[in-house]
Amino acid sequence: MTRRVTLSFDNGPTPGITEGVLDCLDRHAIKATFFVIGQKLRVPGAVDLMRRAHAAGHWIGNHTLTHSVPFGEQPTEAFARGEIDETEALIGDCACPEKLFRPYGREGRIGSHLFSRASVSHLLDHRYRTVLWNAVPGDWRDPVGWFDTCLAQVTARDWSLVVLHDITNGCLAHLPALLDRLVDAGLRFEQDFPPDMVLTESGRIARLGDELVTGGIAGLSSPERSA
Repeated sequence: MTRRVTLSFDNGPTPGITEGVLDCLDRHAIKATFFVIGQKLRVPGAVDLMRRAHAAGHWIGNHTLTHSVPFGEQPTEAFARGEIDETEALIGDCACPEKLFRPYGREGRIGSHLFSRASVSHLLDHRYRTVLWNAVPGDWRDPVGWFDTCLAQVTARDWSLVVLHDITNGCLAHLPALLDRLVDAGLRFEQDFPPDMVLTESGRIARLGDELVTGGIAGLSSPERSA
């Protein structure tokens, strides 16, 4: 069986970095998803980078406004609305038809801190496709070792959804070599996401469980949403 890999890039756009990531992907004709931080889009040149990525066929997703506090640690409706809606407004017409969202995990941790009940309700009501991850090689904290970690992670499962970062001291320095190795290894690149990494879509809960939501999900999935 051919192993598959989906690449995603979080925490940008970053002028001076995202351009290089886009160039690397273009050389290999790989389509990825860029999960952007709303505040980053207020930096001069960042919106132009997002538009360049969108024009090249990459998907643009919402990765919160401030990337500062997980929803489960500040579980108010106002906080969820601000973190999601303000970023989506900045993304504008670069958004996918079914808007993409990825929560802030604090170094890629999985747990009930990821979502509040209010945030889940908002994502369902506004029909977001909420996406998690299953490979976090840690490029931002291990600028050399993440390369081998990533290779080990993507060869350990049939379909990996990798989180890299288009930030200063992120993946860019070793990204060309990584892509060469993955291509040489015969992995198939996908732009879509492994089904088990999609938590909500089309206004319904897909694979979101109590273990990811502070307070659990009881009562959040109406008959209409579950249909």
